[in-house]
Amino acid sequence: MAPAQERRILCSNRRARYEYQIEEVIEAGIALTGTEVKSLREGGADLKDGYAAIEGEEAYLFNCHISPYAAGSRSNPDPNRKRKLLLHKEEIARLMGKVQAKGLTLIPLSVYVAGRKIKLELALARGKKLYDKRETLKRRAMTKEMAQLTRGRADLG
Repeated sequence: MAPAQERRILCSNRRARYEYQIEEVIEAGIALTGTEVKSLREGGADLKDGYAAIEGEEAYLFNCHISPYAAGSRSNPDPNRKRKLLLHKEEIARLMGKVQAKGLTLIPLSVYVAGRKIKLELALARGKKLYDKRETLKRRAMTKEMAQLTRGRADLG
């Protein structure tokens, strides 16, 4: 049995869980250059506007900003270039079917280190409407208030 791999999160897309209703989460590898890996390990990434799409037989990550590595040379790649996602062909075909049939979107949730490899957590998601977002906020506020009441910290006046 393999030892449990430690996951160290390098970057996360906190806004995604608010903006989208997550249907399924997939782990994918990502093809990076050496300076991109070093920049990621320093925390120089932004997934906020990122999304994944399938072109032909391959999956790519778009609009994911990885800052240029400070100690890198002039051969640093474009920070917003499209990056290839490493998935099996069967997984890509299944994802393509779900995206086309159900109108779902592929969005990145987080980038993390698993062992010596950098992985991307992708989500099949459906965009929330405004009233869904309001419902999420109400539910979050109610659970927070209930937790405060049970601890006796709510203001009684």
